[in-house]
Amino acid sequence: MISNTLLAALPLRAKILAALRSALDGQGFVEVETPVRIPAPANEPHIRPPASGNAFLRASPELQMKQLLAAGMEKIYSLGPCFREGERGDHHAPEFTMLEWYRAQAGYRTVLDDAKQLVQNAARILRNGEESIFRFRGVKLDLFGEWIEIPVREAFRRYAGWDPVEAFDPDRFDLDMALVIEPSLPRNRPCVLIDYPAPAASLSRLSPADSRIAERWELYLGGLELANAFGELTDPAEQRARFQRARQEKIALGEPAFDLDEAFLSALPNMPPSGGAAMGVDRLCMVLLELDDIENVRPFLPPIGSLW
Repeated sequence: MISNTLLAALPLRAKILAALRSALDGQGFVEVETPVRIPAPANEPHIRPPASGNAFLRASPELQMKQLLAAGMEKIYSLGPCFREGERGDHHAPEFTMLEWYRAQAGYRTVLDDAKQLVQNAARILRNGEESIFRFRGVKLDLFGEWIEIPVREAFRRYAGWDPVEAFDPDRFDLDMALVIEPSLPRNRPCVLIDYPAPAASLSRLSPADSRIAERWELYLGGLELANAFGELTDPAEQRARFQRARQEKIALGEPAFDLDEAFLSALPNMPPSGGAAMGVDRLCMVLLELDDIENVRPFLPPIGSLW
């Protein structure tokens, strides 16, 4: 059903997407299109790209965009559909819109600056140039004041009572992140969890200053996870080893596991040091339009509980 709330939101959603594109275009980024249907997704536990014949619908354009960086492109972004099987809730959908961008010769803090500019620019344009306060899920949210940064180990020490850098426990880490850390984060200002434990590095590189820390951050607005970013890993041997470990973990969890993307791995030695980030556009629209359910900013979603 297409509600009046959704109908009112769609023109404003289009305005937000235009603001994102305008900001990136103005900084010299090039919008690129990569395949929506791919042969080999990254093996990431708990993420299930839907099958499409003998291929898969992408959960992210990351591996293809990094091949473009390896080929010589320097500042690129993609704004389009991504897919994850079995995800449906008030801020999850099996098909969603992702903004992903990469900078060659840049780090994870540079793309954090990008994220701040993108969010604030979209907010200003939506409010006709005003730097006003938003209200999301009953809490006033100031996007233009201080953005709070909390190292992940500090957040766990403060809210969960243990240090995941000193003694990493993957199950405890994931459970505490969802049930203890995220609900405890400040909701009145943007909050950035930064510098993850090395075992939670995903596709990010380890810090040259401390190999126990990964160059990764996640951005929360009003308590809602919005973006994930890396100082990108460019070591093909380490990336292959991580993919293989993640594949074995998926098998152990009873999840579908995928072949490794050899085209990506063969291109990786040519990829320059880079920073990259992925932002959930539907969630950004929820925050900026002060709506508490993704179905109010995105049409034609399956019902909650659907097996799509």
